[in-house]
Amino acid sequence: MTFREQAALWLDKMRSRKRKPVAPSTLGNWESCLDKWLNPIIGDLPLASIGNLALKNLGATMVNGGLGASAIRSYTNVVKMVVASALNEEGDQLYPRKWNHDFIDLPEDKCRRQPAFTSDVVTAIIRRSRNPYRMLWILCAAAGLRIGEALGIDIKDVSSEATVIRIRQKAWRGQLHNFLKTDNGHREVDLHPQVAAELKKFIGQRKEGLLFCSKTGKQLWQTNLLRRALHPALAKLNQPKCGAHAFRRFRTTWLRKNLVPKDLEHFWLGHADEEVGDIYSKLKEDVAFRQEVTGRIDFGFDIPVEKPIVGPNGPKIENETIQKVAVTV
Repeated sequence: MTFREQAALWLDKMRSRKRKPVAPSTLGNWESCLDKWLNPIIGDLPLASIGNLALKNLGATMVNGGLGASAIRSYTNVVKMVVASALNEEGDQLYPRKWNHDFIDLPEDKCRRQPAFTSDVVTAIIRRSRNPYRMLWILCAAAGLRIGEALGIDIKDVSSEATVIRIRQKAWRGQLHNFLKTDNGHREVDLHPQVAAELKKFIGQRKEGLLFCSKTGKQLWQTNLLRRALHPALAKLNQPKCGAHAFRRFRTTWLRKNLVPKDLEHFWLGHADEEVGDIYSKLKEDVAFRQEVTGRIDFGFDIPVEKPIVGPNGPKIENETIQKVAVTV
């Protein structure tokens, strides 16, 4: 049995397993990793020979190939999972390994780049954006949504007054998946009244379909959003290029600045529970308390007011003076 053969069996198992099913996006990443790096380098080696030395040599090859520390760590984790997946009829590992990380000596990712927007930058991005991007950035910053979650919102999952959004699916490469980042990803997110008013106006008379979609109702793609909307806005603001997750980090920072209870923070952001107390607490079931906290802490940035302007080429929308809404508690 070669590594390539066992990797194919492992992928098939991951696609169909009932316990802890794997998201299609994760499967796609693993398949790409195997095709581009692992199989070309160690695919034809006997599985029994994949140990500490093989992993050390693989890591050195990937370093020479220009891969970063984070990618190398992810790819070598796939190797470990493939080796561990070879089992006998009793379910015991055929090739158990005690990985010696000091010997393998992979580069450490000590300076991980995790950009987060400031209040001023969020406001400026919104000022320079037009719908649907404008509303998308408002929601990502005011609710801390992952971009896939935001693009997967169905209008039917927005409450009548747009004060609560139910997160139950995500958008990924033209598909909708109910596989979220964690089990806690299935949740409700409360919106500040002013954000809710913006959202209700954005929805208008629509009753169904995706909240954010093309004119023909098709799903928006994350890569296009970054290329057409976010990155050009950041360039005009002389800000470094980054992904939409910077809005989520902004929201997390804002919640902590305002001393929001930790279990409520976890609930809104869809993070996993960390301790028994997170399970015992029932704050997430107290809708009135959730909405009281949402209104009290505001959302940390300003929303420019849109005003129709009649110009020589007809009506258009421009942003008027920014309306101040954020109050630090």
